[in-house]
Amino acid sequence: MTGLMTSLKTAPATRRPHRGRTTWWKTATGVLLTAVMLFPVYWMLNVSFTRDQDMRKSPPDLFPVHGTLSGYRAVFDQQLPYLGTSLVVGLGTVVLTVALAAPAGYALAKLRPRGGGVLSFLFLVAQMIPGIIMAMGFYAIYLQLGLLQSVPGLIVADSTLAVPFAVLIFTAFMSGIPGELLQAAQMDGAGPWRTFRSVVLPMSRNSVVTVSLFAFLWSWSDFVFASTLANGGAHEPITLGIYQYIGNNNQEWNAIMATAVVASLPATVILVLAQRYVAAGVTAGAVKD
Repeated sequence: MTGLMTSLKTAPATRRPHRGRTTWWKTATGVLLTAVMLFPVYWMLNVSFTRDQDMRKSPPDLFPVHGTLSGYRAVFDQQLPYLGTSLVVGLGTVVLTVALAAPAGYALAKLRPRGGGVLSFLFLVAQMIPGIIMAMGFYAIYLQLGLLQSVPGLIVADSTLAVPFAVLIFTAFMSGIPGELLQAAQMDGAGPWRTFRSVVLPMSRNSVVTVSLFAFLWSWSDFVFASTLANGGAHEPITLGIYQYIGNNNQEWNAIMATAVVASLPATVILVLAQRYVAAGVTAGAVKD
């Protein structure tokens, strides 16, 4: 009996080193893969601070030894209008997407309209349509309506990418809201719209943040709609600004990379600040009681 107790006490201790080695190996692999994936981002930062005369050194400098801010000065001198347009288009896309998708998700989740399953299937199909096909359709429509090279037209086009995804997210999240809360609101005299505005929408904060983030990222990084519907206009987004800057200044790589860094900052900051809400919003509705 004493021997059995002794073996039980020592068994976990003999397994700990092996478990520690396994954890170390997994951690090292994860760090290595992360470094490989993030190296282009680091190199973008490195080149953005590198002087023109050091750009063609062989081997190149892994750090900007003689750093310069000339690339960033060029960004603020030439790219601010493009950044402002992208910000307006991104925020407009967020507002339009939430305004359309939130009521639609509430209707599919709680009001159960006829043909709701068919509508959900159509939203899935809409996400499979290539963007270039939609851009050609928008071009023909905007040509008739006079919306080419306009900010409102670009906002509507970018919203078509975000709305189907947003409706599915809202539907999944709102399906998990207890029906007793809605019944209590109805007993207090609230109609469907008042219930949605006063009860459902405040409880759907995580899904609203998730939808807003993805809508902003899609509109901020859009190039297909921008090059098709806004190219040559007075208000072009930053994706076209970078594209045209590369074509006109293909030797000034520090300015090009500085433009890419500045264009990446808003999306990065928003993603870091909202990651907690995004995780909750995406997984909402995945587990049912």
